Amino acid sequence: MTFFTYQHVKPTRFIASLLVLVFNISFVSVAEVRLPPVFSSDMVLQRDIPIKIWGWADKREQITISFLGETVGVKADKKGAWHAELKPAAAGGPYDLTISGSNEIVLSNILVGDVWICSGQSNMEWPLRATNNAEEEIAGAIHPRIRLFTVQKKVSTVPLSDCASEGWVVCSPETAADFSAVAYFFGRKLNQDLDVPIGLIHTSWGGTNAETWTSAAAIEKIKGFEGISKELATFDEDAMRTAVREKVEAITGPLPEEDQGMEGEKAVWAGEDMDYAGWKEMDLPQLWESAGLTGLDGIVWFQKDFQLAASDLLNDIEVHLGPVDDADITYLNGQVIGKTAQYNEPRIYKVDKKHLKAGKNTIVVRVEDTGGGGGIYGSAKDMFIALPNKKIALAGSWKYKIGRGDFSFSVGPNSMPALLYNAMIHPLLPIGIKGAIWYQGESNADRAYEYRTLFPTMISNWRQDWGLGDFPFLFVQLANFMQPTYEPTESAWAELREAQTMTLSLPNTGMATIIDIGEANDIHPRNKLDVGKRLALNALKVAYGLDIVDSGPAFKEMRIDGHKVILFFDHIGSGFYLKNKYGYINGFSVAGEDKKFHWAKAELAGDKIVLVCPEVQQPVAVRYGWANNPDDLNLYNLEGLPAVPFRTDAWNGLTEGKTYR
Repeated sequence: MTFFTYQHVKPTRFIASLLVLVFNISFVSVAEVRLPPVFSSDMVLQRDIPIKIWGWADKREQITISFLGETVGVKADKKGAWHAELKPAAAGGPYDLTISGSNEIVLSNILVGDVWICSGQSNMEWPLRATNNAEEEIAGAIHPRIRLFTVQKKVSTVPLSDCASEGWVVCSPETAADFSAVAYFFGRKLNQDLDVPIGLIHTSWGGTNAETWTSAAAIEKIKGFEGISKELATFDEDAMRTAVREKVEAITGPLPEEDQGMEGEKAVWAGEDMDYAGWKEMDLPQLWESAGLTGLDGIVWFQKDFQLAASDLLNDIEVHLGPVDDADITYLNGQVIGKTAQYNEPRIYKVDKKHLKAGKNTIVVRVEDTGGGGGIYGSAKDMFIALPNKKIALAGSWKYKIGRGDFSFSVGPNSMPALLYNAMIHPLLPIGIKGAIWYQGESNADRAYEYRTLFPTMISNWRQDWGLGDFPFLFVQLANFMQPTYEPTESAWAELREAQTMTLSLPNTGMATIIDIGEANDIHPRNKLDVGKRLALNALKVAYGLDIVDSGPAFKEMRIDGHKVILFFDHIGSGFYLKNKYGYINGFSVAGEDKKFHWAKAELAGDKIVLVCPEVQQPVAVRYGWANNPDDLNLYNLEGLPAVPFRTDAWNGLTEGKTYR
């Protein structure tokens, strides 16, 4: 079964939203010669390797391909498919390519250069028009030797031989504005530094996980993914939708069609005389889909009590809930204290002391979700009552009840593994490429340990199926995101970054560390320029063999000297550089055998860093930048690249044991 799909994904939720599915009839023999969209005028062909071309025609039809003085003849098979191979060509152009059969196709303005696959989730998809200095960057995007190709979004349970696209276009202000910003900045630097035509094939989808970009044959070798090929072969969308709804209603009961919590304009479920004894419980923060309410849209009411002493009533307070997906109206003791309609904006509501009571106080949050994930979904540390001298934690068990329930479950890119590999990677095979760049990981952060195996498997899968050997594969490490951490803590995002760093053990890989350019309140940093530049540095070293520094300082070795820790690093480049005029190094923590981490004082000692921590006289382990958002890291090399977050311990983290199923 094959699907055309269209989707807007809220990127912080790591799930798919509304999809419209229609059946796509497989290609049968046709009367005229036809090419896949990846072959069109204005394209870039990969230099210095055999040029592979394919398409469809009438069965047994004779096809002739002519390019750069070479002519090759092939015959279509009994299904009308044909494949041809031309000799390698050096960088250059523009040229014409002619394919002749019962009809003739002439592709013009073709360049020969380097072609890069650009894939991942929303940060790779993020368009140039939504970045820093967008107006200026778009106006300057006049690069006739850079060509752009975008694969349209689509999912499929079977590998496809064709993709949906409008074909190649010349890079211009008009074509670059909606193209991947990371890919554009990456390609622009390569074009400028190498003076070689660059082709960028953009195939990404926001909110997607790595397993959907991996073939079924490859991924089912990983524990927890066994039998995926069979599940895809026997997939029944209607049966899946019915099963999911039955599972949800087993928890919620029949879904009400109107909001039961409101009577006209009155919020009866937020009233001070409301009895919440019969409500169900849910641990927050999390999307309610993660609590078993898959596919549920509509309105869910949440309730929690907290206690105040008489002395707490002397001042106003703040209620912090973190982000809520999509919209909320929040009540305290029956009074509206705030409402917000933006799904990725943290809720911080000030409350006048006149609304407070000694003893029990009640918070009620009416959450309305219009599609995709829903709920109070941020970080536990972002949920609290702020008083002048203390905080009251709100994370944990809340009571909830469905006000209005809609069920909009449909098959999306994350519904099963391999769906995007089948529809958005496989159709590109075996187009000649130089390598791939990848920006993804946010949607796998809650299973970071699994990513240690999953991500290398995906890379090896692509390399094997492309048949070009261990082509360069360059990726972006997760940026700093969410509210800064002021004490050493565990972090799923740090564990995902660690899994990405471990993937550098594969040959011909490179990683762009961007721990310094994230945004606490936005999972989409607008500084895509530095992301593209750092990926390009990886490419210049890994793919083109230039003797350059392409990484910030990376941990190499730890030695213990009494109460001191001495750290050695690779990729120091021209030397360490501290973005702090006082010479302090931020972000290091040390632990002893008790596994409790404390901030350490870090000092430069030539090409080493020495740590001392008064609370830990017998150090055992060190961590650096180990948080969702370390925020104030200031260790770089003189080449301006930030040090790579790391840890020396292998103690259990937040995500160990969490798997796909």
